Amino acid sequence: MEMQAVHIIALLCTGMGVGFASGLLGVGGCFIMVPVQYWALQSIGVDPTIAIRIAFGTNLLVVIPTALSGAIAHYKKKAVVWKAGLTFGIAGALGAFGGAFIASHLPGKVLTTAFGVAVILGGLRMLTAKPPQIVKEPVDSLAAFIFWGIPLGIVSGIIGIGGGVLMIPIMVYMLNFKMHQAVGTSTALMIFTAIGGSMSYWINGLGVMGLPPYSTGYLNWYQWVILAGVSIPWAVVGANTAHLLPAKQLKYLFIAVMFYMGLKMTGAFSALGLPL
Repeated sequence: MEMQAVHIIALLCTGMGVGFASGLLGVGGCFIMVPVQYWALQSIGVDPTIAIRIAFGTNLLVVIPTALSGAIAHYKKKAVVWKAGLTFGIAGALGAFGGAFIASHLPGKVLTTAFGVAVILGGLRMLTAKPPQIVKEPVDSLAAFIFWGIPLGIVSGIIGIGGGVLMIPIMVYMLNFKMHQAVGTSTALMIFTAIGGSMSYWINGLGVMGLPPYSTGYLNWYQWVILAGVSIPWAVVGANTAHLLPAKQLKYLFIAVMFYMGLKMTGAFSALGLPL
């Protein structure tokens, strides 16, 4: 079960895209990374259920340094609300640990479909939500951050994502954050949710049969080195680019990528016979 050159090239390109998306959009890049990891693992003979769990766990591990890199870049642009980021992040980390435990006991098809549906729903919410008519001050409540952080963390752990793809819509439409603030703060909170989720995937995967080489539980260090090695510098590029784009363009770019990867993981393109 060794990775071939085509897998390595695909992972390197994915790592660049993930880093750029993380810095640009304030998301962990899960909707790019998980489908490619899943494909690479399946193509070398890893059982689909184990493959999706490894993709989720390793994805969360990649999010940690990538989000840290992006958060530092956004902080320099004064776009990180640390009170929200830390509170959301710690609450989300606890939720993500529990969510990853749940995912470690669910079938692979359930996980891939849940992943795709969650991403599509997040995109639909952002597309259909109407901007507030009156500009309000962002919510500054520890209780609100904890209230949203724990359940979103649980979902993040179950579907193996850093949580930005779910939390940005909440911050923008429920907590009145400006888009650039939501993106910047999201990169900070993902550091914590990714730590909680990846720890749980590591613990719950120990002793499982059929893991590929260089794995510790459901974390694969071979994929991690390739993905993280290129995603970290590209997160800085993405974060700097985000501050050059108007918020409206940033929003629609975010939604378009969400729809594509959500449909991909639910199997919608395959069912329709589309080569996408």
